[in-house]
Amino acid sequence: MTSDDNLYLLHPHSVVGRPTPPVVIDRGQGARVWDVEGTAYIDGTCGLWQCAVGHGRAELAAVAAEQMQRLEFYTSFWDFSNEPSIRLAARLVELAPAGLGKVFFTNGGSEGTETAIKLARLARHATGEPDRTVVLSRTGAYHGVSGTAMAATGIERLKDGFGPQAVDFVHLSTPHGPTHGPAATDKLLVELEEAIETIGAHRITAMIGEPVLGVGGSVPPPEGYWPGVQAILRRHGILLILDETITAFGRTGHWFAAERFGVQPDLIITAKALSSGYVPMGAVLIGDQVIDMLDGTTFFHGFTYNGHPVGAAVALANLDIIEREGLLQRATVLGDRLLDGLVPLADLPHVREVRGCGLMIGITLESNDAPDVVARCRADGVIARGAANTIVLSPPLVITEPEVDTVCEVISRHVRRLGS
Repeated sequence: MTSDDNLYLLHPHSVVGRPTPPVVIDRGQGARVWDVEGTAYIDGTCGLWQCAVGHGRAELAAVAAEQMQRLEFYTSFWDFSNEPSIRLAARLVELAPAGLGKVFFTNGGSEGTETAIKLARLARHATGEPDRTVVLSRTGAYHGVSGTAMAATGIERLKDGFGPQAVDFVHLSTPHGPTHGPAATDKLLVELEEAIETIGAHRITAMIGEPVLGVGGSVPPPEGYWPGVQAILRRHGILLILDETITAFGRTGHWFAAERFGVQPDLIITAKALSSGYVPMGAVLIGDQVIDMLDGTTFFHGFTYNGHPVGAAVALANLDIIEREGLLQRATVLGDRLLDGLVPLADLPHVREVRGCGLMIGITLESNDAPDVVARCRADGVIARGAANTIVLSPPLVITEPEVDTVCEVISRHVRRLGS
């Protein structure tokens, strides 16, 4: 199995021609997965942030099978539709912050970013402002790997070697409170105002941002940041795109992190926990203002599997589970438990910061030893994510209290060993 993997597969973020022996995951249940050797792991990363309701949910498999037997797929282009996608769109509008009345389906976050930015730019074109093409983003932000999404992303190592980037993207500072000091929010808002003045509001269509930076290290914004950003953008007529690919559907303890931070965006990008990863499924929620701007305009954009009926049926059942099992509240309670268990690490001289928001935790080390720590944790049955000096945790919302405590114990043990 391992030799076949190395022979035939090129993995994302792998070194070409120098494969690492894979951990071949065979099955999962709740917050745990097992490899083909029978070794069990607590899934501290939710795969890639997506598995909100946990692995092995037989009811989601049954929904998928039932929908496949009825209608496996038919296009949603033009005037074709299907019943599950209509019901899912209505459910999302019901759950979303006020003023987001339309839904465009995708297969994932990168497609969502492409869609949201194209909608924003097309809306400007439709209302006689074709030169408003600039999009503001932030350093440390992750918005995907396709063309426009990669340009919006503010992590330079993810762009190296891929040639010229899409133009008209301006990256502001990472909204990390400790970096900017006690007046962090004020400094960041001044920077935003100055950028708008330099570029010219007449050239800026939108600002895109993750409510909490995900891949960039589970970085919550400083207090008052998002309301302040929204006030400035509204004053200048600039649209706000929230990339909630990671944060939507419970990760921060709310259906949408927009609620947690008190903002009303013009577009929201979602994916991942929409279906808990059981079927690739994403959705862009579109504000009424954007729809009004686009009135009478043809949106020449779409993906083959837009509004996939199986994905929509599974997503509906997945949202029902999140609601029925109280997973929003659970993310808050267990997120606090996980953070409380790891915060003592911040007292170590080789640990720079421990931070969190709901079930999103980031640990920044003084050295680039995060990959080594993560490897040792995996050997002890806990999967975490590590790059350079940052360890990130984002377990399923169904993780149990004992599993949270085990994650804390294993992570703490190996982080502490760095100083010995």
